[in-house]
Parts: sequence; C-alpha cells; structure tokens
Amino acid sequence: MRILILSLLLLSALTGLGQEKYPLNTFRPPLDIPLVLAGTFGELRSNHFHSGIDIKTQQRQGLPVYAIGNGTVTRIKIGLWGYGKVIYIAHPNGYTSVYGHLQKFSPEIESFIKRVQYEKKSYEVEVFPDYGDIKVLKDQLIAYSGNTGGSSGPHLHFEIRSSISEKPTNPLLYGLEVRDATNPTLVSLFAYPLSKEAQVNRSSKKIQIKFNKQKDGSYLADKVYASGTIGFGVNTYDRQDLAANKNGIYSVQQLVNGKIYTDFNFESFSFKETRYINTLIDYDHFGKYNRRIQRCFIVPGNRLEIYKQLYNEGKIAVAEGLNYKVEILIKDLQDNLVRLIIPVEGKRQQPLVIKNELKTDYFIIAKQPNNYDLGAAKVYFPANTFYDNFYMDLQKGKDTVVIHNNRIPAHKKFTITFDVTKYPPQQRKKMFIARLDRKKKANYMTTFKRGTTFTTRTRSLGTYTLAKDTIQPKIRSKNFKEKQWLNNYRYLSLTISDDLSGIDTYSATLNGEWILMEYEPKTKTLTYNFDDKILNQTQCELKVIVTDNVGNSNTFTSSFYRK
Repeated sequence: MRILILSLLLLSALTGLGQEKYPLNTFRPPLDIPLVLAGTFGELRSNHFHSGIDIKTQQRQGLPVYAIGNGTVTRIKIGLWGYGKVIYIAHPNGYTSVYGHLQKFSPEIESFIKRVQYEKKSYEVEVFPDYGDIKVLKDQLIAYSGNTGGSSGPHLHFEIRSSISEKPTNPLLYGLEVRDATNPTLVSLFAYPLSKEAQVNRSSKKIQIKFNKQKDGSYLADKVYASGTIGFGVNTYDRQDLAANKNGIYSVQQLVNGKIYTDFNFESFSFKETRYINTLIDYDHFGKYNRRIQRCFIVPGNRLEIYKQLYNEGKIAVAEGLNYKVEILIKDLQDNLVRLIIPVEGKRQQPLVIKNELKTDYFIIAKQPNNYDLGAAKVYFPANTFYDNFYMDLQKGKDTVVIHNNRIPAHKKFTITFDVTKYPPQQRKKMFIARLDRKKKANYMTTFKRGTTFTTRTRSLGTYTLAKDTIQPKIRSKNFKEKQWLNNYRYLSLTISDDLSGIDTYSATLNGEWILMEYEPKTKTLTYNFDDKILNQTQCELKVIVTDNVGNSNTFTSSFYRK
C-alpha cells in the first residue's frame, strides 16, 4: 500500500510541477492573518536548522488553521515536546504540509485522535491514517493554533516537504507573502588563522575585526594584515517588517577579488544533515558566549549540502606583498542585502598573540572508537562521535567525572557507565545519572540499570554524577476544590511537579474509568476536558497517580459534583 502511495505521489510530483521549480499559485497561507514571522527557514537552532517558518499568532492561541491545498492526512502526532500537536497533509502535487504546536484539531480530526488516545490510554500518540481516509480540501479548517510541545510562545510552526524525499524546503518559495523590506543585520566579523604559520593582525588566534557603515549602505572593515591561510566568519541575523525577532538569514556569499569562494543558502536541506550545523558555526565560540558565528570556510567533518559553490573550501591563501578584496554578501529571500568589504594585505609578521592549545593525556582520534576508565565511570566514544581530532580533558572522581566541556560538539551519542557496586540495592532504586549544569544543578539523564552498573547515552559533554531522589512528586488541584459543584466548568485542572528526577508517567481515572488528561510540561498542568462526556453519575471520584523517573509515586484523590 505504501509503495503504491509513493508511486502516485511521485507521478503527481513529476507531472504537477510543470515548468516552475516550486508551484507559486497552488497553496494558500495556513492562517487568515498577515504572515509575520517569529522564525525563518534554515534558522540556526541548537544542533539543528529550523525546518519551517514560525508564524506569529498575535500572542494568542486558538486561531483557525486551514489546509493550504487539497490533500489527505497522512500523519498525526501528539507529544509533550517537539512539535507538540502536529498534523501532516500530503498533496497531489508531491508536497506535504506540516502544521505544529497546535492547540487542538478540527472537530472531525479531534474526534478521530481522541478515539485513538482512549484506545491506547495515552495522551502521547502517533498515527498514520490510511491514504484517503481523512481527506481535506483547500481552505478547510484542520486545527487551531497553540503553544504545545517545545514551543516557547504561541505560534504556528509550518513546513512544506517533499512527499518522496521528506526534505523540507523554504515555504516562502511557494508564493506565501511576508512583508520584508528590511536588510539583514551584521553583528560582528571574525578572522581565523587556519594554517600552521598563519597570523591575522599579529595574532595566531581567532580575532574580531572592526567595521564601519559607508555612505552607500555597505560596510568597510578595518584593513587586515595577514599571512598564510585564513578564513572569515560572521555573526548575522535578519528581520522582517512588522517584527523585532532576530531571525535567520537566507544566503551568504564570499568573494575574493571577484571570485566566488563560498556560496550557501537555505533553500532546502535534509534532516540527515541538520546536525552538521555544528560544523557551520564556530561551536567553541557558541559554547563560551552563546553567540553563533557562521563560518565562510569548511572545517573537518562538515558534510552539509547547502553549499552551491565552493573554492578552496572557502579558505584564503594570503601571499606576502599581495592585496585582496574580500566581499561577504548576506541576503534574505527578498534580496535585501548587506555588503561587507574586507581589505586584506599579505604581510608576514611575528604573532604577538599566540594560540595556546590544550594538551592532555587523552587525545581523541575522531575516526576511531575511544574508551576511557575514569574510576567512578567508564566512557565510550564510538568512531566518528566527533568531527575532528582533539585533546580531551577527562577528570576522574569517586561519584563525579568530568568529560571535557560544552565547547566541543558530539555528532553521535556516546556511553557513560557508572559502577554502583558500593551502594546497597535499595539505595540504587532511587539513584540515577545526572548531568550538572553551570549552576551545579543535577539534571536527570535517562538511566539504564543493569545489576551493579548504571548507563546513559548522550551527546553532551560536561560533568556527570550519581544523584538520589527520594521525594515523591507533588500534585494539587488548580481550578476546583473538594466536594465542589462543577456544572459550569469546561475543564478540570491540576498541577504536578517533581523537584529532581522529573515526571515519568501519570494516569487518571474518573469513577474508576480511565480519562484523558493533557499534560503541558511548560506550565506543569494536567487538564481534563468535560467535553469527553464519560461522566455517568452526579458524584464523581477523581484519582490521579504521578510517578517520577526513579519510581517515587504520589496519588491524588478528590470528589466533586456535576450534572
């Protein structure tokens, strides 16, 4: 069945695209309000590129969301994180539209997904309806905008993907209109000595270069004196009209004496490459200052396919006595442009600022597996966990180990295994592996317990320890009291929280029958909607059980009345 569906979609895609690369007059906007963006396609996010656009919903939830074209629902997912409540619609022309962070679905789809939730007795579900079972028409209401999942405020996350490759493409290429006459903003410029003997302005370390705005609107950098192979990087963002959000830019070009050395844009990318964002940005700088510099040159491990053109990996070989005109062109999708000119003169000078590289007893060879015994724990790095070779800082401890710091990105998950032999079996039940943040707060890591060993898998370097949680979660009513009449109430709400290991599971019954309670971790709220209409008696007995990640459990019971 799926092979047939893919074949039909491929045929539609090949015949429906016609002569234009993207259909411009086929899809309507997903909302009936002017499109103002809180996030752009390809925007730099933590460990990934943003795969859609974030459309502002006027700081509120519940705006109608419409199908952008005729199609069929192929996937519905409800999760605590990620896209939260999300729906996928396949269209006959070979594209799939995605609508995320929804508050709820249209009545027909909401009824369908609630049946699934009650059958599975789970708030979190994912279903793939058979092709054609849930058809929608262009302009049809499919959902209401919300703030579910990993959203940090009300908005609609919207994508357009290829139904065949599942590669997302920039939704603004399909004719959706966003007012934008605003140029991108250039925040800072950095120069990087790349070869062994290279220097920039007598520094063998990365150095910031000042620039000034010219009368014609372009920027002119201070003259750079350099030798050896060097590269440049920029910290930049874009704003659209009607919004103050610092969104992502669309494209960057680097030219040297008129020749294109680097050209990349965010027309499209694949999910398999998205984590390689950590090779595009200066991750060390990001880990230290929380600011992303986009490098105009390639570093080891970079497998991104966003580059349209590259010469010498974007690196500039500076010869003594020669002058170079480096231009960096930063654009948005409407061709609003920032032009930066960097004069470079080849001049060999003795560096006054020397790059001091960390050297330890632990040298990571990225292409090989690496295994270390740190006393309290062992750490195993599979081959190609990291993008390049480097010296790693590893520190042993009794219950705590230090595995470098957050300024090196890991592409693959690595394994940390603690020996808990010295702890009694009863004590182990309440223990877990935790990662300490900058404030030394313990953050729960998914912990696999096998006999006398605890194991976790992660991509985050840092400090890890063993922690213990003996306190049960907290549960309290939010909008009702014991023995209260709730005739005019639309929903029932509680708050749940856990101080250390975090909430693992929860379940609720009403008069002994399982009920669907929606969990919103951001507000720590459990909500039951009376529209589910499973009440069959006036006096109602509510029972809620909440369990944390090490098995501490708490039970809340309450009675209320409703006709």
